[in-house]
Amino acid sequence: MSHNHDHGNGCHDESHGHDHDMPEGVGPRDNLFARIDRANVVALNAAAPGTGAEVIKPWHERTDEGTFLESDADDQLIVRVPFTGSVKLRALLLKAGPSDQTPVKVALYNNIENLDFSDIADLKPTQEFTVAQSRDVGEYHVMPAKFPNVRSVTLFFPASQGADTTRIYYIGFLGQWSERKTEPVITVYEARANLADHEKIQGMGDGNYSAPAP
Repeated sequence: MSHNHDHGNGCHDESHGHDHDMPEGVGPRDNLFARIDRANVVALNAAAPGTGAEVIKPWHERTDEGTFLESDADDQLIVRVPFTGSVKLRALLLKAGPSDQTPVKVALYNNIENLDFSDIADLKPTQEFTVAQSRDVGEYHVMPAKFPNVRSVTLFFPASQGADTTRIYYIGFLGQWSERKTEPVITVYEARANLADHEKIQGMGDGNYSAPAP
């Protein structure tokens, strides 16, 4: 599978302007932080007290390493991020690590409300990216045609780059938000990992993994 990605260097032109949610000079005008339903962000296989919401940070905290999300039973991690409306997604922003705690890759799944470890191996990602080891925020540009009407994005980190756990410092998104016409569907997850029922998905932790054919 082709990995269409742009790591970037975490730097953005501060002259982009602003909208009513973001003061001038704070970040890119299409940052979706204010449009994320943080109360319903869910992390699976996250070490306590992680919920996933702690790494959905405002732009000015994107490089902060004092707060992070770390995997628990092994180095796999799922984070589901719902939006308060409909989003035309442009890019994923990600800061992970350090070093071998950086995920090998991240797979994005669009509008799948109840994705967990039991069925994720059988699903083809909407798009996936190889993750580089860096202390900067990586900017991963999605294919807009694949993310035109996003209610939620599920991120799957299948393996670390050698460590026993995967660590995430920051998750953000760039794109265009519009009001949703219907009420969101809130799904209840088992957020805490259970070693007895979390069997690591095999074949997804090396650099040769590619998504199964549809």
